[in-house]
Amino acid sequence: MGTPETPNVQSLVRGLSVIRTFNADRPRQTLAQVAEATGLARATARRFLHTLVTIGYAGTDGTEFWLTPRVLELGYSYMSGLGLPAIAQPRLEELSRRIGESSSLSVLDGTDVVYVNRVPVRRIMTVSITIGTRFPAYATSMGRVILAGLPQDELDAYLADVEFKAFTPTTLIDAPSLRVELARIREQGFAIVDQELEPGLRSLAAPVRSPSGKVVAAVNVSTQTVVHHLDELHNSFLPALINTAELISADLAATELF
Repeated sequence: MGTPETPNVQSLVRGLSVIRTFNADRPRQTLAQVAEATGLARATARRFLHTLVTIGYAGTDGTEFWLTPRVLELGYSYMSGLGLPAIAQPRLEELSRRIGESSSLSVLDGTDVVYVNRVPVRRIMTVSITIGTRFPAYATSMGRVILAGLPQDELDAYLADVEFKAFTPTTLIDAPSLRVELARIREQGFAIVDQELEPGLRSLAAPVRSPSGKVVAAVNVSTQTVVHHLDELHNSFLPALINTAELISADLAATELF
């Protein structure tokens, strides 16, 4: 028997892997660094890099390579079709004004949450958060809110795919414990993650729902432990956060986006 045909185009997969090696920590890389990060042969990595330069998605000085703003076109169709960030923007801005902290909106992509909107007030993490920033869903408040809303079969599939990593000594890194936490989040309607993604960081998230009740995104606020106590998150932040998530959900229903 022959090998079953696969719909994957390996050259496209490899080209995208080259693009993904560039990030905030490595905005400029040499050919050797890209080859090492992707596992590609140097000659192969060179072809992809120079193709990106030719079509305007990357630049080079002959030694290092970097992405150009044109690469944002790759995500434009998704963001435009989604519509959600534009709808949520004024609600997030109002939330940040009310509580004096940064607010964000994210969606689930594979085993990660991806930031699709953010209103920063101050930098609260060692990692700079921007549109497109990804974090493992299990270790974030937004991720847990979305995971808690998944149908059982989709949650099972997520837990089968995810690779747990302890970011701090308190990170939940096993499926049974995470299932228990998700059941609690599902019941109470919000999630609080206390120093599981980064020491000193607390975050609170609530779900954004489609008219059918499906969780399609999550809104969060984050703060530092030295600034706000957990009681303050419950008493002051939580009502404003839940209200914001409900308003965005209502806005989605009004636009018939989902």
